[in-house]
Amino acid sequence: MALPLSDLLLLGSGEKKLAACVLLLLVELFMEGADAASASQADIDNHLELGKDFLARGQLSDALTHYHAAVEGDPNNYLTLFKRGTVYLALGKTRFAIQDFSRVLELKPDFTAARSQRGIVHMKSGDYDHALQDFELVLREEPQNSLVLEHYARVRPAKEQWELVQRLLNNNDEQNAIGMITQLLEISPWSVTFRQARSDAYLKTNDPLSAIADLRQVNRLSQDSTEGHYNIAQLLYNIGHATNALKEIRECLKFDPEHKLCFPFYKKLRKVEKQLVTAETAREEKRAPECIVAAEAVLKHEPEETMIRYEAHKLLCSCYTTDEQYGKALSHCKHALDIMKDAQLYCDRAEALMGSEMYDDAIHDYQSALEIDENNSRAKEGIQKAKKLQKQAERRDYYKILGVKRNASKQEIVKAYRKAAQKWHPDNFKDEEKKLAEKKFIDIAAAKEVLTDPEKRRQFDNGEDPLDPESNQHGFRGADPFAHFQHGSPFQFKFHFN
Repeated sequence: MALPLSDLLLLGSGEKKLAACVLLLLVELFMEGADAASASQADIDNHLELGKDFLARGQLSDALTHYHAAVEGDPNNYLTLFKRGTVYLALGKTRFAIQDFSRVLELKPDFTAARSQRGIVHMKSGDYDHALQDFELVLREEPQNSLVLEHYARVRPAKEQWELVQRLLNNNDEQNAIGMITQLLEISPWSVTFRQARSDAYLKTNDPLSAIADLRQVNRLSQDSTEGHYNIAQLLYNIGHATNALKEIRECLKFDPEHKLCFPFYKKLRKVEKQLVTAETAREEKRAPECIVAAEAVLKHEPEETMIRYEAHKLLCSCYTTDEQYGKALSHCKHALDIMKDAQLYCDRAEALMGSEMYDDAIHDYQSALEIDENNSRAKEGIQKAKKLQKQAERRDYYKILGVKRNASKQEIVKAYRKAAQKWHPDNFKDEEKKLAEKKFIDIAAAKEVLTDPEKRRQFDNGEDPLDPESNQHGFRGADPFAHFQHGSPFQFKFHFN
């Protein structure tokens, strides 16, 4: 505290010098404070000017940075708050825009521009009650405000339509609800509630891709929540899109590396996605064994999720065919087709059927592919190829079937027959492999019948098939194919056909 002048005069010379220094110091501090206040206002004005320039150039983020600084310098300036609120609005940050507009109205309740802007944000966010309140207050002050009148006329019908949508959803009428929500989103594109409702409806109508598109918007409007990323990843995984699911779950982990749902899912997803990518790459590069190992690993890691298993079965259908393991290929093709019909998958199975010399079935599968995609060139070419191979295979080579030379003795033929019959007995196989085994077994039996009968063998050696139903023979194909096993056969077979 400075001393009064009367007291200062009573001080000694040393004390007078000290008091004078203190007085000068106080004067300097006062002047610095005045300069600082002046500089602070200058800084605020500078930030406002820079914000205005960036806004004019469309650089919204840079403009927002300067408006932040201006608001920090003078938090009670309603015009600065209003300007920042409009930038928030342009950036789609509706929650922050409403906060700024509400603060403006606290400072200046009659500022109708802020109130009309807040009403528009409420309307676009689907908050129709608050939108109506703001618009009605504006119209009391400005009854001819054309912009507010236009919006006000839309809000009440939209509110009634949303109430109708909720009734439709309660009655499980998702299809009509989706159309009406789509109309509402034209008025309220920032409504998290509406987009979430439409996403749920899309899921119930088996349209997961549309549901995911809405969920992405929900997540963006909610400022990228971990829950949103997790839900999107789960949906992508459910429809078999493992790679996209992995990208989404990584976004969740950016926010929270130890997230209780995202992290365990990530560990499982990473294994499955890696094997699927490995299998697909190997398939494209015709490395069938590697493809088979990786796709089988997917089935091991994922015992439940249908569409992930579908992707694995589809790969195995193709890769086992390439590896000429036709029985296993047919089994996986069937598993995949039982889950979802697909033109390329039908073509893959047709190739496995051709490899098994089941040409009629192969042609049927190619035709099924064309029913799904009438322009499928692979199916069209496949039908022609199957018919050509079928024609070439019409004359069966009985020596080749039993794997004996043309000069083989009857004893050698019988021995080869027994070995082949044991190998291809249908009771040793299941599912699609059983069907293949049945055909092989019939051919083996036919070969034994022809080659152990001297007359039939002579006819075959002369270029005729004694069992061909188009010839005038009454042989094997017109009778019970297993009848000759009923008497004198060294084996006792039981057949269990479905």
